[in-house]
Amino acid sequence: MKPAYKVPSMTEIAAIPWNGYKVASTFSGCGGSCLGYRMAGYRVVYANEFIPEAQATYKANHPNSFLDPRDIRIIQPAEIFEASGIAAGELDLLDGSPPCSAFSTAGKREGGWGEVKKYSDTEQRVDDLFFEYVRLLKGLQPKVFVAENVTGLVKGTAKGYFKVIFAAMKEAGYNVTCRVLDSRWLGVPQARQRTIFIGTRKDLSVLPVHPQPLPYCYTIGEALENVPTPSLFRPLTAGTRLHDYWEASKPGDQFNKISKKRRGVDAFYSHIKMSPARQANTITQVCAMYHWDAPRSLTIAELKRVSGFPDDFILTGSFSKQWERIGRAVPPVMMSHVAATIESKILDLI
Repeated sequence: MKPAYKVPSMTEIAAIPWNGYKVASTFSGCGGSCLGYRMAGYRVVYANEFIPEAQATYKANHPNSFLDPRDIRIIQPAEIFEASGIAAGELDLLDGSPPCSAFSTAGKREGGWGEVKKYSDTEQRVDDLFFEYVRLLKGLQPKVFVAENVTGLVKGTAKGYFKVIFAAMKEAGYNVTCRVLDSRWLGVPQARQRTIFIGTRKDLSVLPVHPQPLPYCYTIGEALENVPTPSLFRPLTAGTRLHDYWEASKPGDQFNKISKKRRGVDAFYSHIKMSPARQANTITQVCAMYHWDAPRSLTIAELKRVSGFPDDFILTGSFSKQWERIGRAVPPVMMSHVAATIESKILDLI
């Protein structure tokens, strides 16, 4: 029997007993992955995030946690050892989700590789950041590592980057496997596919293991039962193109269907009138998911629900910044399943 959809509150997560394992997190964002590890009982002893608004959200939810705000390019392994109180080889898990816009199939991909460009509140090159993660992996030598990115990394021209990254991880001293996981089969009412690398240090003689899919998934309607109100949202103004496309769409439709029919232009494909009987499409950093009953975006409370975040998780900044934080985050519930598998199938066997 499928259990009711429920994401534990921040208070409940704080009360989860420590499982004895420690995590260092890079590219921590607002704390989606870190929260998933906490849900699984891990202790996050170090986190790093460069984007100011993401730092603000992380600190709001974890006021007593250590957060390194510097660019990862200047961070040295010895500094992480000092901040966490852990010696070389003793770290249980290194986590990281390098910014993925350079590999996303929704972006310019190779058209922007090697360039400094706008990313959230900053301008930086992002296609090289995976190699900064591997640099720290070599120096820290954790027992296990987890690295996450978009599925675009294993598609088309980006496969070349994937092969180089995969080889670098192996050369750092790890057995490595990579799988594309879908959050809808890991407890999140959202069809969000992500490329997940898991590596185990070769001297430990334990191979990487990915989580198995659950035998059920949740719909948006199930996730939004008793959702908190009021909450921030963005209305679709009558007379605008988005409002007209919302009116002309059925629940579950992407707006590009109407755009092609009316204008002959394949546009607005990321804008969707959601259906309560389905999982949400992938939530991106830009607001484009609309309710089926009223011409408006999802509320921030609804957004948290369909992304596997606690109702009482604090988001800072404007509506757009709050949406961006969730859109860029790894769903905590999804990561909790990855973390639980690593605990039982890898770390507990070492």
